[in-house]
Amino acid sequence: CDLPSEPLWLEQVHGTRVATPEDAESAPADALVTDRAGLVCAVLTADCLPVVLAAADGSEVGVAHAGWRGLAAGILEATVARFAAPPEALAAWLGPAISQPAFEVGDEVRQAFVGPDPGADRCFAANARGRWQADLYGLARRRLTRLGVVKVRGGGRCTFAEPEVFYSYRRDGPCGRMATFVYRADPAQELEITP
Repeated sequence: CDLPSEPLWLEQVHGTRVATPEDAESAPADALVTDRAGLVCAVLTADCLPVVLAAADGSEVGVAHAGWRGLAAGILEATVARFAAPPEALAAWLGPAISQPAFEVGDEVRQAFVGPDPGADRCFAANARGRWQADLYGLARRRLTRLGVVKVRGGGRCTFAEPEVFYSYRRDGPCGRMATFVYRADPAQELEITP
């Protein structure tokens, strides 16, 4: 695809640091927010959840890498806080990630979410092996809604169950990654459409 610039790649570590274009390469980060037109924000995933955020007026965009560790630690909260726009003026898109039927986790993962938020128990289903099936999409939607981000789309694909389309670390072990990009268009370079 044609991008306006080389993507700004992050050293992702399943943490909560949100980078700016000025400090993105100085330390690991799992999210990037910018108000600069033409700067391409990027994250890589292969089961973790990419979350794209944008201000309704188009003045800011960002992307977060939200695996369960980062999600539980507060990567979405940290990313939303980095925007100048208030949460209710943001829209979010949930990219392809592992779905609940394929995402088996232990009790420590469930407790990381349910401990601070008892209502998150709705995002976990007990399985026959005494473990849990975690709904990563549901957990992200819950956190975004609690922050005040109510315009949330996406979240209907499964990286594990769709091998012809997506990479999945859980399915394949070490594998490739999918890139999720977002950038602000430069209004001065918008195409002029004539009848």
